[in-house]
Amino acid sequence: MADSQGKNPKGDPQPKAAPQVNPEAKEHWKKGNSLFEESKFEDAVGEFNEAIRVDKGYADAYFNRALTHRVMNNFSAARADLETVMELQPKSADAPLLIGDMAESENDYIEARRWYERSLANNPDYAEAKNRLEKIDQLIHLETEVGGGKEGKPQQMSPMQKPSMKEEEEEKIEEGQIKKLKFYKSNIKFDSVIGLEKIKKYLTDNVILAIREPELFKKYGKKLGVGLLLYGPPGVGKTHIVNAIAGESGSNVIIARINQIVDMYTGNTEKNLHAIFEQARKAAPCIIFFDELDALGVKRGGGEGGGGDSSAMRLAVNQMLVEMNGVEANPEGIFVIGATNQPWDIDPALKRSGRFGDSVYIKPPTYKDRRALFEFYTRKTPREHINYGRLARATMGFSPADIERAADKAKMLPLLHEHTTKKGRMLTMGDMMNVLKDKDFGGSSLDEWYSMVKKDVISKTETQMVDGKKQEIVKEGKLDAQEKVIYKTMVKDIKKNTSPASMRLKKLLRWWALNLF
Repeated sequence: MADSQGKNPKGDPQPKAAPQVNPEAKEHWKKGNSLFEESKFEDAVGEFNEAIRVDKGYADAYFNRALTHRVMNNFSAARADLETVMELQPKSADAPLLIGDMAESENDYIEARRWYERSLANNPDYAEAKNRLEKIDQLIHLETEVGGGKEGKPQQMSPMQKPSMKEEEEEKIEEGQIKKLKFYKSNIKFDSVIGLEKIKKYLTDNVILAIREPELFKKYGKKLGVGLLLYGPPGVGKTHIVNAIAGESGSNVIIARINQIVDMYTGNTEKNLHAIFEQARKAAPCIIFFDELDALGVKRGGGEGGGGDSSAMRLAVNQMLVEMNGVEANPEGIFVIGATNQPWDIDPALKRSGRFGDSVYIKPPTYKDRRALFEFYTRKTPREHINYGRLARATMGFSPADIERAADKAKMLPLLHEHTTKKGRMLTMGDMMNVLKDKDFGGSSLDEWYSMVKKDVISKTETQMVDGKKQEIVKEGKLDAQEKVIYKTMVKDIKKNTSPASMRLKKLLRWWALNLF
């Protein structure tokens, strides 16, 4: 977070040295920052209150308390603190920028523009203020065109590590038909799955224990097989979790790849599905893993809620139902796990009890998870002190795959340095920040995904011209009433991550972490 140490947002020296801060106040300020990092916002405000009580002129404590209030959507309290900051630091560029951000979140673009201009006046090189001003001008221009604003005013718009698998069998496919598939043994364990403690406990009790101690399950009349659906955004580790289940249980694994199952010739797809289940029975205990299950088990009947119009795909779904029924009738040692980014596209018959009746939502990592992921991915790399908390803040909304990619790119920098100079050096915090700031890095893959699937799950209003008149038409998403209940956590995440306010806040906090604290 911000700290008055004589630097502006770009890190350049200020003309005047910052006033001396009371050591006790600074300790409270530091504690508040730590609590903020852990999303304990109320407690953070309490520490900033103590810092201000000890030192009434501590501008950074007022600013960080304002930022915390802003995150909590307490705009009036945030505004009051920011006005105090501007009294204590008249040339602050950060305080007017944050006031402008709150105005923009309330669609008051004229007010937002005024504050962004003030921020830029205080620091003409402030890139974020320039970007915000450019964006707000585009929004104002767009609204003026669409709304035809009255009196010249615009109308406001209402772990993970790579799977290391041991091959047990050779693959054999002839003329589009699976004759033999590879069986795998995984050496991945749950200690490489960061976070997700409740999910790991559920999988240990319901899947791994059944594989390890089948007699115990038989004693209490429990079935020795399960159909489980893992769903969530891309890159959150669904495949990795399956590999960890296999590693913890010691079972065989068959990776049922869609491109191997689906064949252009009639009947081959059904034969391939049957072959997979037959081979799994011979190698029990065995996990059959269907990645991208929605591509195979697509909803039958077509329409906007599904894509199963072709007779070939309908037959594939029917065959899948037959095979799952066989597992339900004689489940010993067969564990069928599917993974998907879009559970609403899977045929409902596949999701009933006894098939993929149990479902587990794998959500994006929390702040603590992101911090642990950065530690995990750099643990074997010679490194200097890394501020993992700052990295976690700068990657708010990133998937584990995004974080792995960032760490991997950063490790290339000392590697290439040694290759060029023949002198080794450690991975530094600067390396990590350079990658995250690099425009070519691409940032979070989830931002685009959330925007893409929003139309699938949330009803939206479209304006169309009918006989020269504007009409608003509401288009419902793909989820039926029951699915909205089943996938309510995922739907909530999608709505949250696509709301304009959340998107602006996420961008703001990332930027602050990259450039200020």
